[in-house]
Amino acid sequence: MTHHIEHRSAPDPAIIEEFDHLHPVLARVLAARGIRQREELEHGLEGLLSPGRLLGMNAAVDLLVRMIRDQGKILIVGDFDADGATSSALAIRALKAMGAQHVDYIVPNRFEFGYGLTPEIVEHAIRLKGLPDLIVTVDNGIASCEGVEAAQAHGVPVLVTDHHLPGDRLPEAAAIVNPNQAGDTFPSKGLAGVGVIFYVMCALRSRLRDEGWFEENGRAAPNMASYLDLVALGTVADLVPLDHNNRILVAQGIARIREGRCCPGIDALFRVAQRDRRRLVSSDLGFVAGPRLNAAGRIEDMSLGIECLLTDDPVRAMGMAENLDRINKERREIEQDMQVQAERILTQMAKEEDVHAPGLALFHPEWHQGVIGIVAARVKERTHRPVIAFALSGVDGEIKGSARSIPGLHIRDTLDLISNRNPGLILRFGGHAMAAGLTLREIDFERFQAIFAETIGAAVSEEDLKGVIVSDGPLAAHELTLSLADALRSVVPWGQTLPEPLFDDEFVILNKRVVGQKHLKLSVQHVDGSAAIDAISFNTDIEDCPARGQTARLAFHLDVNFFRGQETLQLRVAQIGNGDTM
Repeated sequence: MTHHIEHRSAPDPAIIEEFDHLHPVLARVLAARGIRQREELEHGLEGLLSPGRLLGMNAAVDLLVRMIRDQGKILIVGDFDADGATSSALAIRALKAMGAQHVDYIVPNRFEFGYGLTPEIVEHAIRLKGLPDLIVTVDNGIASCEGVEAAQAHGVPVLVTDHHLPGDRLPEAAAIVNPNQAGDTFPSKGLAGVGVIFYVMCALRSRLRDEGWFEENGRAAPNMASYLDLVALGTVADLVPLDHNNRILVAQGIARIREGRCCPGIDALFRVAQRDRRRLVSSDLGFVAGPRLNAAGRIEDMSLGIECLLTDDPVRAMGMAENLDRINKERREIEQDMQVQAERILTQMAKEEDVHAPGLALFHPEWHQGVIGIVAARVKERTHRPVIAFALSGVDGEIKGSARSIPGLHIRDTLDLISNRNPGLILRFGGHAMAAGLTLREIDFERFQAIFAETIGAAVSEEDLKGVIVSDGPLAAHELTLSLADALRSVVPWGQTLPEPLFDDEFVILNKRVVGQKHLKLSVQHVDGSAAIDAISFNTDIEDCPARGQTARLAFHLDVNFFRGQETLQLRVAQIGNGDTM
């Protein structure tokens, strides 16, 4: 689809003056993203919010202290994405470091049990692991009312740690820690699941230290900063908002990974991808390590990912990372086939004019349910409409959907609205503002498809459905420098709600060629005159770029290319077009 370029509004000059110690472009970028004070650029651990501000923390710590002192059996129930994997690994590592003798985990296989602490996973866990004394959910549980009841029927209390939005009813757990539950005044509502369990473990460590537990047992209290590599990976991969508190967590985690003070599994994930962790930036967590970790949960079983993050043996970690890399390549092949099928569905919908519907629901009986979220995201990027992709669930007569939304539309709340207006249509659902999951009966798909489009149409405007590239504006030829690119990489971790700086300007195409079969390598020159600059546009057809000698408008990130020990300026091109359209 055609994208229109919109430039961010010029920030208040008084705010820019607050950052007069920075490059003027960087000061403008930060001010345009709502950062107002120098203190917001500080990433020291002393700036973290206190764990005690989370509702339910004392009750959660009481449970865990009792388990550690009584040598009780603790079972971690995780989720099958990167946030769930890092949450599980962090909980297990920290609990064992604090003296828990019996800690095990189970992660539901998405194809057999679905998401969260369900009654089925409770029964399966007891058969497989034996009866625990405490179940701790990480990155799930806030909607697991029936699962908590099933655990309690066996006499097992449940500690829920989660960050997802709660429904109308909370589970009757022994304790709940979730910054988004009613009555919680913790200022950072954007904690990922791994951030929540990190805070619980910090509070537990403080309580045990105050009670003299470590001294009594001749055990050193763990350094909680040593788990920030896991926190950073899970936080970025889960696309939660990078508010100041999350930026501290991510920046500290990135610093530890760069210095090699990370678990062998994370180091191995970057080595298998042939990425130098010493030059790591936040996007590498989301686009390099995260997908390889997620691939296990999408295609096979997330236990492999968790084991990779748990092992302290570098050789074993590398073997598991290589396996995760293989699975990720398989995921890409499956995704490519599904994309072709999605294109055919969209072509057919275009003939029937349904492709112009405000919200798109797509279903194919051959689609892999572990990859539908990626397909939904790709179609959303192309059409700039909320999209739900469905696949067969494995339960006779049911299909599972994965939804991706656009800015301004809360997709989980939209599903809630549809469910309330159409009782029984949606069997199960949950999620965030931008992503959600749901289950339908297959025979109800076409009905849901129509209702979804109608509901979206009433909630959004035509403007909301236009593809827009929000740019930080042009850069003068003299601003296209390696020093500015370095500064943009290092000042803050960019991510959700704090997007990486994107500029647009006109360039003369000096040369173009295909690399890696599907990427476009360019040599360009600023129209106002400059030395030739290298540029790369990923997954771009060479025909989508003007010919040599012609002028193109590029939307680009200012980046640094590392090759054979040399650092050079490179434009990472997001879109290629002409005039004010892309």
